[in-house]
Amino acid sequence: MSERSRASPILGTIQTPADLRALPERKLPALAAELRELLIQTVSTRGGHFAAGLGAVELTIALHYVFNTPEDRVVWDVGHQAYPHKVLTGRRERLHTIKQFAGLAPFPTRSESLYDTFGVGHSSTSISAALGMAVAAARQGSGRRAVAVIGDGAMSAGMAFEALNHAGSLPIDLLVVLNDNDMSISENVGALSNYLARVISSPLYAQLRESGKKALRQMPAMRRLARRSEEHVKGMVLPGTLFEEMGFNYVGPIDGHDLKALLRALRTLRTAHGPQLLHLVTHKGKGYPPAEADPITWHGPGPFDPVSGTLRKTRAGTPSYSQIFGQWLCDIAERDPRIMAITPAMREGSGLIEFSRRFPDRYFDVAIAEQHAVTFAAGLAAEGLRPVVAIYSTFLQRAYDQLIHDVALQQLPVLFAVDRAGFVGSDGATHHGSYDLSYLRCIPNMVVMAPADENECRQMLYTATQLDGPAAVRYPRGAGPGVPIASEFCALEIGRAELRRRGDGGLALLAFGVMLAPALRLAERLDATVVNMRFVKPLDLAMLREIAAEHAAIVTLEENAVAGGAGSACAEALDAEGLTIPRLHIGIPDRFTEHGSREECLAAAGLDLASMAAAIERWRAEVPSLKPARTASKLAAGAGNL
Repeated sequence: MSERSRASPILGTIQTPADLRALPERKLPALAAELRELLIQTVSTRGGHFAAGLGAVELTIALHYVFNTPEDRVVWDVGHQAYPHKVLTGRRERLHTIKQFAGLAPFPTRSESLYDTFGVGHSSTSISAALGMAVAAARQGSGRRAVAVIGDGAMSAGMAFEALNHAGSLPIDLLVVLNDNDMSISENVGALSNYLARVISSPLYAQLRESGKKALRQMPAMRRLARRSEEHVKGMVLPGTLFEEMGFNYVGPIDGHDLKALLRALRTLRTAHGPQLLHLVTHKGKGYPPAEADPITWHGPGPFDPVSGTLRKTRAGTPSYSQIFGQWLCDIAERDPRIMAITPAMREGSGLIEFSRRFPDRYFDVAIAEQHAVTFAAGLAAEGLRPVVAIYSTFLQRAYDQLIHDVALQQLPVLFAVDRAGFVGSDGATHHGSYDLSYLRCIPNMVVMAPADENECRQMLYTATQLDGPAAVRYPRGAGPGVPIASEFCALEIGRAELRRRGDGGLALLAFGVMLAPALRLAERLDATVVNMRFVKPLDLAMLREIAAEHAAIVTLEENAVAGGAGSACAEALDAEGLTIPRLHIGIPDRFTEHGSREECLAAAGLDLASMAAAIERWRAEVPSLKPARTASKLAAGAGNL
């Protein structure tokens, strides 16, 4: 027996949920304790999503104990709370690799396990997906059950309510588990609520309820009266009237850490017909006092000391782009009372903590509701205010129609501070900001900027506030190159690029955003010209003409999808001018890049210095009209030191 198995005598025997279902029920509380301890010890060494998983331990055990997974489908929302699920479904020994390159995926992923029935990462998709699975099961006559587990704030998104509205109108067997961990809609559980929940979730209540429906079916007036009476009683003491009105049988609230109550409710609901909603109240961070006291900090911590609960300090460095944005926002708000800040539940990550404290009446966290955030900003702008939407690149995708229809079409002055552009690292394919340049530059009236460093980011944000239409400033996760930041604001000339290096090798590197720094290093070895393009839309056409006239070839570099990206914009502009100069576009290839460190993701996409140097040299060798700046052997030797 391994040391880990000795520390977890029950958990060590479980390889699949079938093993879990073979355990006597009396052992489940001890299993929950072992599972929590494993999560604490594992995440403490590597970091990862933490507090949400601790709060979902009992729920995860109960779901796999009652339902016949993977035949029965359990769909997790977002995936922050799915670490216990991964442990109980055969991935315990690999949990320490989660979020690492070639390790376990950070969220449920269909390619990783049969028990991951639906891939997630963005919130509020579980009910829609589970409803689709429930309809498929009914059509196929399989008898499979479908369960959606939603929580951690995901119920605040409109998509969840769209799915509830649809599901409640169908005669489909679907169970929605609302894991309410104080980031959602309900008060804490009290003794009376526990009592009522036990009654409502009991087999006797379910049997009487269904029998009553049959008896009253022939007496419509009495049936309506009984229905109204039941709704009014529930509405007085339970928060379930909304769900009942949407067509769900509401059960709860139940203490989500009470395994006996959970098992009793789930066994009843597993055989219930029609849409069912089980409301659980759980404590995010349950079982680890520091996480219970501060679930926001412990949502996704880095490595920490599990005994003291002290997060391991990271070496102080240059400020992150998020911090640059946060400071700029406070500075501009002091000068301009029209500035309003909006975020869809990303205050901490977007650098908005200080602004929210200093300007609380001008700060709006609209919860996980990206579509609403954008149209809300449009409404503010229509009335003369200057809204700033702080949003991650991957989440702005969810509000694309609102961006086009409500903002750009009406040419409203909304500034999109697009954080996490490019590779974000360990959160993987669902969170990489790989497409924003492609999907933003095709929208009329948009100005799209990509800063190369911290000061340029600050000045571009200011420039955007001086425009009479929409603008986006996209910047990466993490710190910049350490360029000094000017306190004063200086608006940039719209669409003006910057020549940063003049080379004699006949090659020009057109760099967008953070690709400027590697472009300058490549240029030293290639003797190339380097242009900091700054603007993706509008492009500096005068600079493009000049570069095309004076160089034999052009290479564009961007940390965005090559397809439709900034390089494509340059190619379209050159073609429109009739300039047929050889060109190579380097960017994110047409495939999804998985999780890993930012450096590993760049290497996997061929955007590390050595890979880019090799790609340029191969291309130059294939184009007879191009004269290599150095011999192939010298360039290859130099690439190893890049």
